[in-house]
Amino acid sequence: MCAAQTLPTVRLKPSADARAIRHGAPWAYSDTLVLDRRTKSLAAGTIAVLEDANRAPLALVGVTPESRIAARVLDRDCEASIDKAWFTNRLQAALDLRERLYDAPFYRLVHAEADGLPGVVIDRFGDTLVIQPNAAWADALFDALAEAAREVTGATCVILNGMGRARKLEGLEEKLEVVHGSAPEGPLPVPMNGATYMADLMGGQKTGLFYDQRDNHAFTAALSRGARVLDVFSHVGGFALAALAGGAESALAVDGSEPALALAEAGAAAGGMAERFTTRKGDAFAVLEALAEEGARFDVVICDPPAFAPSKKALTQGLRAYERVARLAAPLVAPGGFLTLCSCSHAADLGKFGNACARGIGRAGRAPQLLRTGYAAPDHPMLPQLAESGYLKALTYRLPG
Repeated sequence: MCAAQTLPTVRLKPSADARAIRHGAPWAYSDTLVLDRRTKSLAAGTIAVLEDANRAPLALVGVTPESRIAARVLDRDCEASIDKAWFTNRLQAALDLRERLYDAPFYRLVHAEADGLPGVVIDRFGDTLVIQPNAAWADALFDALAEAAREVTGATCVILNGMGRARKLEGLEEKLEVVHGSAPEGPLPVPMNGATYMADLMGGQKTGLFYDQRDNHAFTAALSRGARVLDVFSHVGGFALAALAGGAESALAVDGSEPALALAEAGAAAGGMAERFTTRKGDAFAVLEALAEEGARFDVVICDPPAFAPSKKALTQGLRAYERVARLAAPLVAPGGFLTLCSCSHAADLGKFGNACARGIGRAGRAPQLLRTGYAAPDHPMLPQLAESGYLKALTYRLPG
């Protein structure tokens, strides 16, 4: 039996399929819940018991009545207490996996629902943790979460990064603050795939660095021995620096952010690769067109844009943007060279994204061979019942002629 006498309850509508929750679905949408006056009066982040239409308990959930994701499953044991000890157990399991995967403490420690902490992202940078509590329940219990994370990992610094679109959808204010210890002074060097990346933990994008492309960086590095490499939407030099570490002859990083390119240059210098590395600031589409007009050719080209289709409403427009990237990038690939096209849009599934890329390459007059389909690194596990957790796709093609 659930502890319904101490916690409020929320209930599925008779038309809702409770089997999805029983079989592992992590969310209950607002249109599947009975949102009566009592339920709507619950404060965002309230822990409640989710019941089926017959009032049989299903799970403990974090409730945000005004959000489309109105209830996030926290535990299927309704007698569980969502406290520091509960966080400690979840975090220890997450840490055990990462320590098996990686020798150095630089990785995503918690990947939200896939690690049993819905809406929570934690990236680890050595002794520093950057925590994103992107769901109201986690924001409300942040102190217990942060203390447990610090004790489990031994971290000396904890940064709360409450920035971005996800928190706005939960009705949460944006904030960025150091909640324990002292933030690193200046960019923090992060070793990965033989390269050194410079992460700005207090002023960079997201948590400061994208760990999810780690394995795709490594594959690109293997293709890049002796190659001329173009990395578009480069951010802090993700693919370019990995390619140089893999023996590339040269790498050009293109991005619209001057601070990001400065961090990329600092990373190249830290890795002893500055003489082979150049940057070009500008709109990616404009730079791709300009490079074509200049007659530039590269042996390896990578395009890793931001999410062009962050929602289903943006899907059609986003797919056109991915097609355009492919169409503009393909002519820059030398005969027999390689083109990697990436998407971090969960709304654009692999099939739709792949079709858009194929159309773009075809419109450029190239006939591609698909060599590899890449996904996020294993510190970003996927929850099979949640397609959104498998958001990253990376398609590598060889363009023979």
